[in-house]
Amino acid sequence: MSDPSSDKPSRAGRARMTGRERREQLIGIGRKHFADKGFEGATIEEIAASAGVSKPVVYEHFGGKEGLYAVVVDREIESLLNAVQGALTSGGSSREIIERAALALLGYVETSTDGFRILVRDSPAGQATGSFASLMSDIASQVEHILAAEFKSHRLDPKAAPMYAQMLVGMIALTGQWWLDSRRFKKHEVAAHVVNLAWNGLTGLEAKPTLTTDQT
Repeated sequence: MSDPSSDKPSRAGRARMTGRERREQLIGIGRKHFADKGFEGATIEEIAASAGVSKPVVYEHFGGKEGLYAVVVDREIESLLNAVQGALTSGGSSREIIERAALALLGYVETSTDGFRILVRDSPAGQATGSFASLMSDIASQVEHILAAEFKSHRLDPKAAPMYAQMLVGMIALTGQWWLDSRRFKKHEVAAHVVNLAWNGLTGLEAKPTLTTDQT
């Protein structure tokens, strides 16, 4: 029979964790479970067990699995949006801005793989949090003015810019999903090829595309 006193250090250790620390711990663990198993596959029981707490602790902080999932997704959306928005608003030529946007999204895939896996999954039924498609649509709306200016300079109809913005962002996003599991190319190589197609078109593709932006 085990000595009950052997549980005291772990209990004391858990008691010393503040509410904010516990919340952050659960968010991190939930993020991993949702990335590995999806919303439907992940369970409160498994998340609680991984955190070394009882299920009521998870419910106390988030109200349930849906609440925890919403917090995780909101954080990932904010992280990705901040990265892409920074690329779109940092100035430079239209091509440089597109290059930085591609690098920002691919950089997020590279450094936040679990987060990207969560975003590209379908949100659970009734979930208020935006889907990956709506997130990409938000980014596309920010790209519109860049393309509209480019269209005007080439005497093209700027009214078509929103449609082309969706095409461009969709191309980068889908390539990011492919690259998530196929890492045969480095990040800058993937970005260079994406911009090669977007900027030069099929008839003007470069055999060995490179980026004009800083690759450090």
